[in-house]
Parts: sequence; structure tokens; C-alpha cells
Amino acid sequence: MTPFACAVYGAATRIPRGKVATYGQIAELAGRQNAARAVGQLMANNRDPKRVPCHRVVGSTGALTGYAFDGVEMKRKKLLAEGVVFKGPRVDLAQSRWHG
Repeated sequence: MTPFACAVYGAATRIPRGKVATYGQIAELAGRQNAARAVGQLMANNRDPKRVPCHRVVGSTGALTGYAFDGVEMKRKKLLAEGVVFKGPRVDLAQSRWHG
């Protein structure tokens, strides 16, 4: 695993239940602020979703942009079960964004 991948997965593991982070936020925490798409690729290839909660990573607008484990609707259900607040189809980032 590359140092960047380790940093991305490490940052994602710190997102608490009931909160989300954006792909760009995780990229910045991993030291590459313009690598949001690379973060998305790493989340899509996450091999340990129990340890790395990739469902807690969302688009910059709060959009649920994908979930390799049973699709976007499952991602939404998991986030709702954790107490993440939605505004229509998007996560309400004002209320549910993690400030790690």
C-alpha cells in the first residue's frame, strides 16, 4: 500500500459514527488537497469496510456519490442508522460534517 493510501484509510478510520467527511477533506488530511478523485478510488477499493468506514465519505455537496458495498441506497441506510442528518437526497453537511 502506498503512503498516500495509508494516510487516506487512516483518516477515514477516524470519522466517528453519525458524522461524514468529504473526499476532498480526506485528501487534504492525507496531504494531497487536490486528490479527491484518488480518495474516491481508494474508497471504492476498500478491502476492510468494517475497519475503514468508507460509507462515511461523501461528495463535496453532501451527495452520496457511490458505495461499492450494495450501492448508494445501502450507504444512505447505514448513514441514517448512525444518525447522519439528510436534507433531501444529500447529507446536511452543516449538521453532520466531521471536523477532524
